[in-house]
Amino acid sequence: MTERWALAATEGGGALLAPLDAAGLPTGPVRAEPDLAEAVRSRPSVARWVWRSTAEVYPRLLAAGVRVERCYDVEVAESLLLGHEGRHGEPRSAAAARARLHGGPVPPDPPPRSAEPGAQSSLFDPPSGTELPLDALLQVYAAQLARHDATDRPDRMRLLTASESAGMLVAAEMDRAGLPWRADVHREVLHELLGERYAGGGEPRRLAELADEVSAAFGRRVRPDLPADVVKAFAQAGIKVRSTRRWELEEVDHPAVRPLIAYKKLYRIWTAHGWGWLQDWVRDGRFRPGYQPGGSVSGRWTTNGGGALQIPKVIRRAVVADDGWVLVVADADQMEPRVLAAISRDPGLMEVAGHDGDLYTALSDRAFHGDRDHAKLALLGAVYGQTSGDGLKNLAALRRRFPRAVAYVDEAAKAGEEGRLVRTWLGRTSPPAAGGADDGEAGLPQESGGPDGTGASDGWTPGYASSDARARGRFTRNFVVQGSAADWALLLLAALRRSLTAAGLRAELVFFQHDEVIVHCPREEADAVVEAIGAAGALAGRTTFGATPVRFPFTTAVVERYADAK
Repeated sequence: MTERWALAATEGGGALLAPLDAAGLPTGPVRAEPDLAEAVRSRPSVARWVWRSTAEVYPRLLAAGVRVERCYDVEVAESLLLGHEGRHGEPRSAAAARARLHGGPVPPDPPPRSAEPGAQSSLFDPPSGTELPLDALLQVYAAQLARHDATDRPDRMRLLTASESAGMLVAAEMDRAGLPWRADVHREVLHELLGERYAGGGEPRRLAELADEVSAAFGRRVRPDLPADVVKAFAQAGIKVRSTRRWELEEVDHPAVRPLIAYKKLYRIWTAHGWGWLQDWVRDGRFRPGYQPGGSVSGRWTTNGGGALQIPKVIRRAVVADDGWVLVVADADQMEPRVLAAISRDPGLMEVAGHDGDLYTALSDRAFHGDRDHAKLALLGAVYGQTSGDGLKNLAALRRRFPRAVAYVDEAAKAGEEGRLVRTWLGRTSPPAAGGADDGEAGLPQESGGPDGTGASDGWTPGYASSDARARGRFTRNFVVQGSAADWALLLLAALRRSLTAAGLRAELVFFQHDEVIVHCPREEADAVVEAIGAAGALAGRTTFGATPVRFPFTTAVVERYADAK
């Protein structure tokens, strides 16, 4: 089997191809093919395709019914290598990489493409304008292979690039398959929650009623969708609030609080997943948000639109399997603590994480007198940097029992405070501190969850870490764990994708976020899919972290509706 072939798409739907050796050099003549899809389809024995951008090429292949097993994405690799070299933010396109290679002017990256609501990728999508001639692409590829060898851990860095490239294949396939979505059920849910829609696009009935209740409670007209108006109304009532966040409002004794909290919850559903969203994003019974592997600095996935990673549970009632099919929903159990055990090599924590049972219960039995809540807060507090008050006491208990685990995140925090870079287990590198002394925490990528485990797990938003030393330390402390968890998740997806195909199943990966994966499959395949997910998680653990006793179990549900999984 030929190890690698390079491919460059050409105008008119054709391609240039060349076989490559292990050093990225051509081993045969460049071949011109008039049809991109046929060029790939006619070479099923190719082990890995090398191309500029999976996001550009692979949707066109999928639209023509062509699937590939492996690829090497040159632009994905360039982004990872630039980060490893401490050059976050430099243009990552293959054209920019070639310019740097030859000392020429470096072109800026083209603006990112947003997912088109309801769009399907086509074989005939126009080129993006950032293509390179095949010989230039090969120069960049060969240089990247040498740059991998120059990293501090070449094997891990090569694995990271391979897994991120695999993630790009998974993302394209998930967007092609789409998440099953019943528009009629969605409309029923919206009517149940929000009431009738009024002509002209105004607030639906239930929101209008709650807005009237808020105004009546204050004795004057108040716009509950305007935080400044609400804060002012409370001030006029003799109550000082700094924000309209729910946790702060719940501490206030005022008749406006109940309808205001209800309004805020429904308003978010109306604006984020209401009738307009449904019309824009659901086509032919499928939701396709445009998944973006590595969209956050930690390596967590994001989406280009549609809010796929923050679907409220009540809206998940609309995610319904096709007739005769089911959704296999799998959540990785206590992923971050298990990852911390694997990367720190702490013997005690690895022993706790070496079982499929609830990790926090096992931890509490060892160090917190059976208090599971304290054990959970302590361990997540160590990861998230909650090191004051009760968090400091919890951290001291952790340090006594699991010194290597706590030292690992402490060292990462110290590195961040000193302005040094840190890396995930496979080598994804934290961005440098933002420039400017007044950045504060404005540039710190925010985690939607927290030490209490609340909040949607949609990852960090893209951005650079703050120049504030303490904030930077909290960021790097979290980065080494969350980022290493993202390393594992990529290999989980790659292993699961391969096993489903190798087994000849009709099952399709249709959703992924951080620690959760959904597979849509015929009912009779559900048991095989559940087994495949467990096996993929174990294989990802061994491949990512090497031989450790740490286990990565899942809580798995086989359901017809996503909302029934939790």
